[in-house]
Amino acid sequence: MILNETFELLKTKYKTQFETTTITRVNIGLFFTAVQLSNGYCGVAGTNLGFINSSVQKREKEFGIFSPGKISGQKLLDLFSFTEGSKILDIVRLAALNAVSAELIANSNYTVIEDKDPIELVDLNNKTVCIVGAFYSYMRNIANTNAKLVILELNKNAIPDEFQQYYMPAEEAPSAFSISDIIIITGSTLVNNTLDNILTSIPENKKVIVVGPTASLIPDILFRHGISIIGSTRIIDANKVFNTISEGGAGYHLFHNGAQKICLLNDLE
Repeated sequence: MILNETFELLKTKYKTQFETTTITRVNIGLFFTAVQLSNGYCGVAGTNLGFINSSVQKREKEFGIFSPGKISGQKLLDLFSFTEGSKILDIVRLAALNAVSAELIANSNYTVIEDKDPIELVDLNNKTVCIVGAFYSYMRNIANTNAKLVILELNKNAIPDEFQQYYMPAEEAPSAFSISDIIIITGSTLVNNTLDNILTSIPENKKVIVVGPTASLIPDILFRHGISIIGSTRIIDANKVFNTISEGGAGYHLFHNGAQKICLLNDLE
């Protein structure tokens, strides 16, 4: 899986960061979870807990050394070595991976474009664009071009009425991908572990874009799996981001309160 491959890469190439870094603070908000590390870097990931019934809540209320109230101050390496699973800890781990990645991206030779959205970097003229997920801003922006829009979504009701004409059921993904020139995938697919399966259904020679604050991983593995552009997020004011998340902030609010859009380009294409 992409997340496992990314973690193994980080642990192998950047062992020191994992062994010496601790978790400073964690905020699990309604829409996003934020983790700040002792090196000052911060990462976020979509909370997206979905429906958890009461029996699961009772079973997962105790996370051992990583129970609520005990996470801050723990070693980063211990977070990833801890074997007892829970959906909450999985999201914290993803945010922590993004925090580690933030330092490495800032001090790397990756091609980074600041203050741009991925769709500003591609030619949409007369193209067929498939959006995976009910991503409102992308639906609105692409529908206002001469591109042909296709929206894949598990829940049809998640798509506003004005865009229902572009809907295709998720089970028709192979057909949608085959006719599309550009495929845009929300980073939340990393949270619900669907990105790997989605990528295996995409034919070669398609321009694939992953977007959203959750997709702020070091890009090596995503590029290796055929991603052309990552619409990522750089945290420039952790205090503002933590405060925004605690007040129920979504992605839109983050970019007005301490976060910056950046794009990572795959130079190997």
